[in-house]
Amino acid sequence: MDCKKVGKLIYELRKEKNMTQKQVAELMNISDKTISKWERGLGCPDISLLLKLSDIFGVSIEGILSGEINLNELEGGNMKNIRFYICDKCGNLITTTGEASISCCGKKIEPSIAKKAEDGHRLNVENIENELFITSEHEMKKEHYISFVAHVKGDRVQIVKQYPEWNMQFRLNQNGRGKLYFYCKEHGLFYQIV
Repeated sequence: MDCKKVGKLIYELRKEKNMTQKQVAELMNISDKTISKWERGLGCPDISLLLKLSDIFGVSIEGILSGEINLNELEGGNMKNIRFYICDKCGNLITTTGEASISCCGKKIEPSIAKKAEDGHRLNVENIENELFITSEHEMKKEHYISFVAHVKGDRVQIVKQYPEWNMQFRLNQNGRGKLYFYCKEHGLFYQIV
């Protein structure tokens, strides 16, 4: 841990929040001299204080330890760049349109890599009354089911959550050509063009 980099970051984050050293120190139950010492690079925060610093400034502990917060390049929110983060413990689904550091259930999650759907995993898609009618014969048991389906187009995404024991059939607004993404609890993320 580079105390000079960490101190510079703490200074920048404090200024960004329009806070004084005394205000930060009071929130942390330490002296403002300690904050000054950190900002001058003459010491680093004790590990027991990192969580509180993270909460005060709204940044990750990892960012504080590295002494830098890396900003993403502006990607314009193009849904074609969508990434699906799925927690293998609780099934939580998080989407982003750019790089992100995501964690759930105490573990860091990497974005799922979509595989092209083959015959055994393809969804049945029919156009009915300006809607996509989606069905599947996929098993829908607690240990093996499709947990969500997402229709992604350049400017929007529609996500439908699925649950075990449900018959998988639903309608989506047809908003032009795009990709269907769907997540099988046992085999991972798939896509097919519609």
